[in-house]
Amino acid sequence: MAARKRAVKRPARRTSSPSGRKKINLALQGGGAHGAFAWGVIDRLLEDDRLEIDGIVGTSAGAMNAAVTACGLAEGGPAAAREKLYTFWNRISEGAKNSPLQPSMYDRMFKPGSLDTSPGYYMLDSLSRMMSPYQLNPMNLNPLRDVLYSVVDCDVLHHQDKVKLFICASNVLTGKIKVFNQDNVSVESVLASACLPFMFQAVEVGGEFYWDGGYMGNPPLYPLIYHCGSRDVLIVQLNPIRIPEVPKTAQAIMDRINTLSFNSSLMREMRAINFVTKLIESGFDDNGRLKRMLIHTVDAEEEVCQLGVSSKLNADWSFLTSLHEIGRQKADEFLARHFDDVGTRSSTDIEEKFLDGAPKIAPLRKSRSSKR
Repeated sequence: MAARKRAVKRPARRTSSPSGRKKINLALQGGGAHGAFAWGVIDRLLEDDRLEIDGIVGTSAGAMNAAVTACGLAEGGPAAAREKLYTFWNRISEGAKNSPLQPSMYDRMFKPGSLDTSPGYYMLDSLSRMMSPYQLNPMNLNPLRDVLYSVVDCDVLHHQDKVKLFICASNVLTGKIKVFNQDNVSVESVLASACLPFMFQAVEVGGEFYWDGGYMGNPPLYPLIYHCGSRDVLIVQLNPIRIPEVPKTAQAIMDRINTLSFNSSLMREMRAINFVTKLIESGFDDNGRLKRMLIHTVDAEEEVCQLGVSSKLNADWSFLTSLHEIGRQKADEFLARHFDDVGTRSSTDIEEKFLDGAPKIAPLRKSRSSKR
């Protein structure tokens, strides 16, 4: 994927607040620097006056996008959220300029976005296989911490009612999923959601220790089902589900293992959602307690398939803005094709996209009353 040097302009502020908008929930996957694609998707959605975000759940980079978006919406609505997202990603890129993780000249010329021939990436990758973050980074420095503190005001999140926020992390000791909400979210919980165990020490929150939320939910959808009024969920996918060919190199195999691992929880939840949908369609709704969810997706499967896992650590501004632009284009296509589906029907075929061999459920038949 060629990195386009398109300048991303700061979004213009808008004062209008139209009524009668359709509500939708966002489910944001994690994926490191690929989160800039989700930035572009959110940026385009916030620009559309016809939509209102009801809830956001995010994991890893998705958690950061979620927290920044929610904070902006609470402080000043969609325009403020767009401004905050721009500021966040710009500061991420500025902070990475002194990092050894820089694309090589070969990467820039022949594999834009990749760090596959970056000396800094190879050094970090090799060291992380031999030494833990407790040895490599005993001071537990994390450049994301300062950026998050500069952009996200957790006090605002704790007292806002504009959007429901959920952040996912994985408990290291119990193996359980942890979902933080706007009542208890903190910068540390967002960092916990993005804590890759080979790069950072486990993040302590409330006496518990957490790693990246992608291991347990990438992202989890059940908070949106149980706690949000809108039935529509737009999943912003960063990890490709399908790839064009069998991986044959060591790096390609590791890349595929990575995406399979971080997609597994989403695939399981989609199977459950599909099962409940089939039950409702068959006539069984458990006395109205089952909730039919409407699933939509925006992804960049073709583009992301061309990028290796190393690109998730590439915070070069030209790369981030190229992903941002792709995200905006994909969101624009979604709105053009499927806006009318929001609130009415799923625009994504769950079985075709996520499942293989989904169970068939026959329609319920009313029992005949016996004569006595």
